[in-house]
Amino acid sequence: MPVLLPKNAISAFPLSLGPRAKDHQPSALESSPPLEANAEAIHFLNNLQQEELQMLLFSETLAMVSDTGEPEGELTIEVQRGKYKDEFGIMSHCLLVHAFSQGFVDKMLCGISLLGYLSWDLHIMEQHTQEFIKLHILPMERKMSLVRQDDQLVMTRSVKEGEEVKTEVTFFPWSSTVGFVSEAANLLLLRVMAWRQLVPSNARFLALDTEGKLCYSTYQALGTQTIQVGHQEVDVFIVEQTVHSEEGIPGSCRFYLLSDGHLAKRIQVGSPRCCMITKMPVLRDKDEIEPAPVFEKKPLVWEEDMELYSRFLGRKEELRVSHNSYLRQHPEAQALISDFLLFLLLRRPADVVTFAAEYFGPFAKRNPPTPALRSSSRPSPFRSLDPERPTD
Repeated sequence: MPVLLPKNAISAFPLSLGPRAKDHQPSALESSPPLEANAEAIHFLNNLQQEELQMLLFSETLAMVSDTGEPEGELTIEVQRGKYKDEFGIMSHCLLVHAFSQGFVDKMLCGISLLGYLSWDLHIMEQHTQEFIKLHILPMERKMSLVRQDDQLVMTRSVKEGEEVKTEVTFFPWSSTVGFVSEAANLLLLRVMAWRQLVPSNARFLALDTEGKLCYSTYQALGTQTIQVGHQEVDVFIVEQTVHSEEGIPGSCRFYLLSDGHLAKRIQVGSPRCCMITKMPVLRDKDEIEPAPVFEKKPLVWEEDMELYSRFLGRKEELRVSHNSYLRQHPEAQALISDFLLFLLLRRPADVVTFAAEYFGPFAKRNPPTPALRSSSRPSPFRSLDPERPTD
């Protein structure tokens, strides 16, 4: 007989990998008709804004308490920017979700950890969860990983009881995960609902049940309530999430959320234990995200700008003085240009560029010296490249 976790032993964290993983070889998805998220859920996920998600990146810590108010552990959730390297070695920016809870239940140490990489539209890139319980007779450890590989989502679940390890691998076609909300994405999705003070009506998402099977997940707004946090009363927005397992009993959690997405309290329906904050966090203001300013392109009439026109006149005078100074220092330049213009006007060639090249060509240092006695019929090197050019 396998050793099972005590009921509600790890109810302080919204993760559960089920009683045990089945011991069989890697299998394909069942041939039954695939479940699909409805249009309301897909629309809600597709309308998430990166600017909005950036306001929800923070860490928070809650205390795990029993029904008598006794502390039993701690829950920490942290969401931040991260980087993810895929199977091809390509690095990309992502959302990094890390959560960890640990405490004592019936004097037994237990805990759950989660590490998830999400795209900015909350699509899963990779996720790893691990839960353990230090039973006196036979310690137990469960692990589950979700990794996207090409066009499929690979799920690996394993259970370790003592030294015995049982593993199950399942492949989900990526097309069947549209509207899927992982445990990591769920933590962010709740913050979005609190930030908007809105739960999508009749939305039916996809999730994994305790047996690692795809099932439906729904959210319901239960209104607002005033609770006591320390010496302060605060209003919270209550959202209930229900995971509708196809084979087991639906499981529900109620989340009491502050206006900026902080989790004030969490209750697993049917569990005597809960998580709650002991100190009021500093709430983040809902600053309106102003659109980027649009600057119209206007034509530049620099002649009407006194500063630009003054710079133009100053630069013009500077160049005139510089050019005149150079010509005074090199009178041969002016004589050479005058001779060329006189020769040009006397010959009046149709191709002025070639005529200029032939005129100034002998002055080039790279050209061989012109022989004293040169045949008048010798072709010009500037004309040999284009035999179609007319000769002057």
